[in-house]
Amino acid sequence: MEVEKMDENEWKYHGEGNQSLVVSHCQRCVVLRFLKSPPNQNKTPEEILHHLQNIVDFGKHVMKQFFGENYVHHGEIIQLPLDFVRQLCLKIQPERPECRCDKDMDTLSGYAMCLPNLTRLQPFRFAEHRPILCIEIKPKCGFIPFSSHVSQEIKHKVCRYCMHQHLKVANGKWKRPSKYCPLDLFSGNKQRMHFALKSLLQEAQNNLKIFKNGELIYGCKDDQDCVCDWNELARHLKPFFFPCNGLASGPQCTRTVVKELIHVITMALLSSTDTCRAGDMKTVPISQGRSYCEASAFNKELVRNGKHKLESSGLPRGCLLYKTLQAQMLDMLDIEGLYPLYSRVEQYLEEFPEERSTLQIDGPYNEAFYEKLLDLSLEDDGTVAFALTKVQQYRIAMTAKDCSIMIALSPCLQDECSEQRPVVLTSKSRFTFSVSVLDLDLKPYESIPHQYKLDGEIVNYYLKNVQAKEDPVMSNLFKENEDCTLVLHKV
Repeated sequence: MEVEKMDENEWKYHGEGNQSLVVSHCQRCVVLRFLKSPPNQNKTPEEILHHLQNIVDFGKHVMKQFFGENYVHHGEIIQLPLDFVRQLCLKIQPERPECRCDKDMDTLSGYAMCLPNLTRLQPFRFAEHRPILCIEIKPKCGFIPFSSHVSQEIKHKVCRYCMHQHLKVANGKWKRPSKYCPLDLFSGNKQRMHFALKSLLQEAQNNLKIFKNGELIYGCKDDQDCVCDWNELARHLKPFFFPCNGLASGPQCTRTVVKELIHVITMALLSSTDTCRAGDMKTVPISQGRSYCEASAFNKELVRNGKHKLESSGLPRGCLLYKTLQAQMLDMLDIEGLYPLYSRVEQYLEEFPEERSTLQIDGPYNEAFYEKLLDLSLEDDGTVAFALTKVQQYRIAMTAKDCSIMIALSPCLQDECSEQRPVVLTSKSRFTFSVSVLDLDLKPYESIPHQYKLDGEIVNYYLKNVQAKEDPVMSNLFKENEDCTLVLHKV
């Protein structure tokens, strides 16, 4: 791709995270990713190149092993004319959210990552004129901690996401807690998955976005800018799901269209479009820990209706949700069990700082780095090597807990759908689709103390402000639904 020959006006602002900014091309199925840094803290071109190379290598040699060839798109590094980069920066600056402007786009090195635009079908060989629908989901952590190091029993009952919701609302990040629970989505049970997806659609926060031909039509552009109008969404989606009939407008139409959307997302998430099975590595048993969260709105509704058992159908081994969960469950010790091991590594580095590169904390992320992750032993022999392996596994798990899944859909006629492309059917349409995963940058080693502190804040807030109020109500509900036995005593 000869980027230097393209006018900067052919590119548009696509979005950004804490460390990078992304622009997409108006016609081609590619995006450019530039690193960001605080003002007056610009890195040298060599440092920028090294950072980007680490990101590419980590996706190529590590995350692709966990998720599979078809799901991970690591991209490549390219060098751009500096004048092009500066003009592009000036063009997109007015489109950036104010909360993101505390960091500047790198305009000095000329290096960027070139990646496929995952709001489009992958690989991009299907008819370009077809409309494309893309759903981006950030599923978060899909299991309850099973580690014996957990100090608060509530962590064995309520998932991190559901607890964190209450703290986020208290801090003003969101107006109300979401009914979404990751354990429902990861259950493999279609009824629970439908409830989870419906909850995401009702309160998208930054966990769900929907794009039409690359343009955001539903979800949050940033933390405070949320667009969640089901009627408007149904207007966009109706031509995809009911192209030929006269489905009337109104509440019934909206519910029908949303129901079709949830069905398609569920089927795509449960599909297997890659032959690689979780990197063919020895996996963490998913049966460890409970398969439901007591705070889930779905679970609470069951209890109110006198039912106590949540069905967990299980995920197909080849689907992306299964592989995501496997990577997440490399967090086998929980942050409470991991933090002392992190401290052991830190103490060693204080004594031998020159060993940091030997330990591969900052890369290179190559095959040797991946091989060290395969040791799932929990027998602590007191060595730095054991501690470091658990720390690196935790970083992988945190990366998987914060990744995003992209489901791109395009309508196709029966005679157009080749056997090489997966297809999902609805009542009136058929779609060819692709499933990809992004946001796979390795979580920083230095973020572990923050995670330890945040974990304590989340749990303590939930215990003091939520559980104390909910316990009597839920306890009474359980009592009302319990089988009673009358015991007679002699007088």
